[in-house]
Amino acid sequence: MPASATKALRVAVLADSDTRWKWGALTATRVSPGDTEIHLDGYLLRGRATPTARQLQEVGVSADSLREVTAVEFLRAMEAARDEDAYDVLVLALVGGGVQAMLHGLGRVWQDRAERPVVVTGYVGVVYEKLADGLLLRHGADLVLANSRQDADRFRAVYEGVGADAAAVTEVALPFLGGAGYSGEPDGDRPYTVVFAAQPSVPDNRKDRTYLLERLIRHARRHPEREVVLKLRSKPGEHTTHIEELPYQKLVQRADPPPNFRLVYGHMGEVLDRTDLLVTISSTAALESLHRSIPTVVLSDLGVREALGNHHFVGSGCLASWDQLDEGHRPAPDPEWVARQGVAADGGYETAFDEARERIAGLLARPAGLPPLAPYYTPVTAPGYLPGILARHHLGPDGSPLPGAPAADRAPGPVRQVVRRAARGAYRHGVQRVAPVIRRMGEL
Repeated sequence: MPASATKALRVAVLADSDTRWKWGALTATRVSPGDTEIHLDGYLLRGRATPTARQLQEVGVSADSLREVTAVEFLRAMEAARDEDAYDVLVLALVGGGVQAMLHGLGRVWQDRAERPVVVTGYVGVVYEKLADGLLLRHGADLVLANSRQDADRFRAVYEGVGADAAAVTEVALPFLGGAGYSGEPDGDRPYTVVFAAQPSVPDNRKDRTYLLERLIRHARRHPEREVVLKLRSKPGEHTTHIEELPYQKLVQRADPPPNFRLVYGHMGEVLDRTDLLVTISSTAALESLHRSIPTVVLSDLGVREALGNHHFVGSGCLASWDQLDEGHRPAPDPEWVARQGVAADGGYETAFDEARERIAGLLARPAGLPPLAPYYTPVTAPGYLPGILARHHLGPDGSPLPGAPAADRAPGPVRQVVRRAARGAYRHGVQRVAPVIRRMGEL
């Protein structure tokens, strides 16, 4: 009998960054059937983007327990979670390779079980690159969540195109949409506020990032009556889902911004509460803003290109340049495009997760339990690709731990914890400080 039949629904979320933890934890609450009480355990996959305490606090999503693990440690925890401690639902909030490794590892640890958790995965935001690669790496989960009708159609087409079962694709919406709708421009209680939602890796070069910063500062000088905000994802040294090699915090040190320009961190929803114009290159924040009917601009200054991700917004009606914004232009979003993105600005958001809830409830109620996990990639279908994916997480071709994989039979002692922190700090310093210098030297 599943744990949910006798007590609170037990849910585990494995995430590899602050953004994916937010997506995974909120998804867990959105897709849980009915008014079921949830016991949520969070697992943070150790790596370059493991969130700091500050990042976790900023995300604002709580759990009944939260701990950092390696892939092997997580698999051993799932193997040990039996009887009263068994999980009903497992959300894999990871990059595609991480999902694939966990599917194979979990398939091994659950191979002799009559019952196992429902495994759910998906994407944290807009899917604008590596569509086939990312999707096939996620294949094998019981539910592969699509954040919009458009994504659901694309996901099914990819799976069916390679002969993979597409039944797992389930249309939902981004789980972190919400907040009060835009009430219109301020009447004097606060200044008109323009927010630029920065992204860690878009654009990815100093010239373009400096250009965007200069245009934002120029807009602030041109409109001294406005508050112009640069919304940042992380502080220098912290990593998010993507690596940020050129933080705006450093670039702004060489600028001379006016008093009405400022940098902010914090929860995006709270920033949007006081936003009158949201500007970005291709951030998911644009969808959050559109959901609340806040005037939203996707910049075309650097072109409309796949590398920037703003090509996803073709047809949205939101594309515009800083020159146009400086002159007062405000794009009007296309209702049909918005509806296909799962934004639901006109209502219906709460019902967006009904199908997922029903499917999970049905899977939990299966009298004979769930069938074994069956990813599309196997040692037979991808013998030259899969072993490398698994090896990155210290797993062999059969999903078992490789020799020398981190042990999970005891908690790390004080010395081991210090070494881990030092190693992670050195790695982040190398990625953010040393590697860009080496690349620039190589271009000379």
